Amino acid sequence: MSQQYNKYMCLNCEFVYDEAEGMPEYDIPPGTRWEELDDDWICPVCGSEKVDFELVEE
Repeated sequence: MSQQYNKYMCLNCEFVYDEAEGMPEYDIPPGTRWEELDDDWICPVCGSEKVDFELVEE
């Protein structure tokens, strides 16, 4: 059974964080869960906080 990964979209700029892909260019390895990101993590595009993201329903 494959693991289900989620995507979270910034409500301000529509940047999407994909747990499956992570962000290796920011030292966030693939498979890093949203909950594992630091509470002070910000959107790399617009600087919004985690509270400004919502789960993308697929």
